[in-house]
Amino acid sequence: MKFSIVAVILILTISQAQAQEPLIVAHRGASKDAPENTLPAFNLAWQQGADAIEGDFHLTKDGHIVCIHDANTKKTAGVDLIVKDTTLEDLQKLDVGRSHEAKFKGTRMPTLRDVMATVPDGKKIYIEIKCGASIVPALLTEMKKSELKREQIVVISFKDEVIKAIEALAPHYKTCLLVSIKMDETGNLSPSFVSILTRLQTVQADGLSASFSHLTENLINSVKGEGCECHTWTVDDPIRALRLTEWGIQSITTNVPGYMRKHLFK
Repeated sequence: MKFSIVAVILILTISQAQAQEPLIVAHRGASKDAPENTLPAFNLAWQQGADAIEGDFHLTKDGHIVCIHDANTKKTAGVDLIVKDTTLEDLQKLDVGRSHEAKFKGTRMPTLRDVMATVPDGKKIYIEIKCGASIVPALLTEMKKSELKREQIVVISFKDEVIKAIEALAPHYKTCLLVSIKMDETGNLSPSFVSILTRLQTVQADGLSASFSHLTENLINSVKGEGCECHTWTVDDPIRALRLTEWGIQSITTNVPGYMRKHLFK
């Protein structure tokens, strides 16, 4: 990525003294430099200075939790298997590094346990649940078995049922509701800010994690005013990240954690 001299000067001169530095969260690991949702991507994210990693998780046919974004394996492995209808053994026969550089050929799909084992002391993992609430019992078992402290784990999901289940069964774990904010043909935001705040209260989430493009300082302040945290995704531009930081965002999820670490805070 390249920026103009003016942009670089802006990065260097904008005062950050009044804003708390947000956490840099590696989206599916360092997913620009390594295959997304794989151990190489997560380990590289730590090497690049990420404060946290974010990964996507599904439940397998035999009750294991695996790290993959889609409900099937076509995109990552070139073989069309449905994750929920396939065993862990069969899923881990697939090559999920094939679409990236040659050096990643032969990379296998990790389990949640594998991914959590990479998290260093003082760092965090954002566990995005892509399937339904049926995964929650297995998820809680894995989180309890993990050597990570409770404050190192955040469960995030677009699905209200998942957030509600975690809050009901294990409220000591932090949760964030994921929301994609879009603009309809009439110029109105969907969902509206009011409906987002109402939904947060209904599911009792600890925070909101929203897409960045229509996120405003007003919404960030409103969410935090309700006693919730406010996070955003997926930002690869340090200029935009600085603006969000000035507005009080608490974490920024990015595909390029090393680049963001280098250019965002100097």
